[in-house]
Amino acid sequence: MFELAYPWALLALPLPLLVWWLVPPHREKVSALRIPFFAETVEAAGATPQSGAMVLRLRWLQRIAAVLIWCLLVVGLTKPQLVGDPIVRTEASRDVMLAIDLSGSMGYKDFPDVNDTMSRRLDGVQRVVDNFVAERSEDRIGLIVFGDAAYLQLPFTRDLASARALVALMDVGMAGPRTAIGDAIGLAIKNFENSTLEKKLLILLTDGNDTASKMTPINAAAIAKENGIEIYTIGVGDEKATGEDRVDFETLQAVAERTGGEFFRATDESSLADVYERIDQLAVADVKTSEWRPRESLMHWPVGAALGLALFMYAALLIGAWRRGRRRVVAT
Repeated sequence: MFELAYPWALLALPLPLLVWWLVPPHREKVSALRIPFFAETVEAAGATPQSGAMVLRLRWLQRIAAVLIWCLLVVGLTKPQLVGDPIVRTEASRDVMLAIDLSGSMGYKDFPDVNDTMSRRLDGVQRVVDNFVAERSEDRIGLIVFGDAAYLQLPFTRDLASARALVALMDVGMAGPRTAIGDAIGLAIKNFENSTLEKKLLILLTDGNDTASKMTPINAAAIAKENGIEIYTIGVGDEKATGEDRVDFETLQAVAERTGGEFFRATDESSLADVYERIDQLAVADVKTSEWRPRESLMHWPVGAALGLALFMYAALLIGAWRRGRRRVVAT
């Protein structure tokens, strides 16, 4: 789209006419030839001596060129430009850290998928998490896996393709057989320290209870609250089981409530997907977008044309003066 950045500059177009009408012609004294018999010559001619003036008259081509040059310069002052289609940039509105339990119990085939077919708990989690990450175009995503200890798998990034690839590479037991929930929260807090976004969200998914942490989940949650981190906990598994196979729903609920988050229980793949959708509704993101249009200046075209035309007319005047001088020399 063509656009003038300063269209008001077109008001200068009639300025030469105003100068022509309002400003008197330029007068200049020049040298003259004086002869001793000037009075006799005037008397013989029957003329009356008076002050004289010479007005230089422009040719029609010079007038047209002057008008064109002025118009081109004024158009250049308006800064003509081509404006492209709008480009919208969406800025990250929140940081979302996913902490996923990879303890040995995540390999149990007791997690129904959407077809009610029993699959490993981790397989169902991976499918749902993959869909969740794919829809996070407005967020930065981070990944933590935990078992005997917590490990940062991916710092906060908007590279969703890499995040999904790493989710697909997760496997049972790769972080150890036990469950360190408190350490996972502590590692998330450390990674949130450099975050400049107001919305900080930790989604913690586990199918066990804390058996390996150096810091209890409750204490870690208290520190997370002080750092403005909301924790949403998801329990997957059987609360009636014992040992590592038992899910401590009470602790997960206490962790979530202490930070202003919420606790969810996922019994199958469909309910887990609903949990992630519910988290999106609860932790509403304040999306920040900015829009601009690329602009290409065309100012150099009219200004360059005016300069070229002026140089052409100047050269034409020089050539005309040279030819007139040459004709005088030949005539003499």
